[in-house]
Amino acid sequence: MIDVSSIRLCCGDARDHYDLWETPTLIISDGPYGLNGYDGDLKRPSQLPVWYEPHVAAWTRRATASTTLWFWNTEVGWAEVHPVLRDAGWIYRACCVWDKGLAHVAGNSNTRTLRKFPVVTEVCVHYVREPQFRLAANGPTVSAQDWLREEWRRTGLSFAKANEACGVKNAATRKYLTGDHLWYFPPRDVFQRLVEFANANGDPAGRPYFSVDGDTSLPASQWEQLRGKFYCEAGVTNVWQVPAVRGKERIKVQGTSVHPNQKPLAIMRRLVRSCSDAGDVVWEPFGGLCTASVAAGELGRKAFAAEINSAIYEQSLARIEQAAL
Repeated sequence: MIDVSSIRLCCGDARDHYDLWETPTLIISDGPYGLNGYDGDLKRPSQLPVWYEPHVAAWTRRATASTTLWFWNTEVGWAEVHPVLRDAGWIYRACCVWDKGLAHVAGNSNTRTLRKFPVVTEVCVHYVREPQFRLAANGPTVSAQDWLREEWRRTGLSFAKANEACGVKNAATRKYLTGDHLWYFPPRDVFQRLVEFANANGDPAGRPYFSVDGDTSLPASQWEQLRGKFYCEAGVTNVWQVPAVRGKERIKVQGTSVHPNQKPLAIMRRLVRSCSDAGDVVWEPFGGLCTASVAAGELGRKAFAAEINSAIYEQSLARIEQAAL
């Protein structure tokens, strides 16, 4: 059961609503695939970058450092749109594959004619934002890794002292202050220890250390909010073997499926749980049957969605109302 008031569904183009929605913790995009597969889809994957560009710009404008994006598409569709996301500052984390199983092949593929293996997969790609810092008021932005290293340098302390600050033999210098690809984002408690040690033992002239405003050190609670949330359930990998939607979950009118690519609630619940907490905001810009919004409502999140097709919009409204009973 869900609280209907936790889901705000609009009929129309999401671009007309982005600035009216609350700041997203999580964006789940399941828009056009460029397969000419339904009324309104684009005819070719090569058309996707131009189509998605204004949406990506809006997501980027409204996102924070803690916003996560899940981008659904085909392999080639994602490949076309990835440069748009990359250039907008979205950082690739992983490509997850939805394996719909052999049952999805039945009646859908004539390999002699199509001359390819039957396709039973889609991809859902994980992106996050990379926080940016300034070493000087009007200077260029740098990554969190470079900012941490420069702030420690300013203290005048050796890097080995960071291990003492964190109470470990060498993990601090090998992980949190390393300059190579082995760098780890310091957890909240580790960051707090680095800040306290730097301000207590570093050059007094440089205090406060690890400050973004020059007046106070960045609180550990705010530091933790500078990266996307992520919780991994035991046993879950980047290959999701979940059957395509059928049976009672499949929404039909007079025996005909309302939407050609309805996503399983099980997968959408996984996405919502993995990158948000209760009370957080989930965006579903291309609502369809609003599976992500229903999952968000079930899990105590707030959802904002848009659906441009009025007939599917009405079915989505009915689905949300039914889920509240």
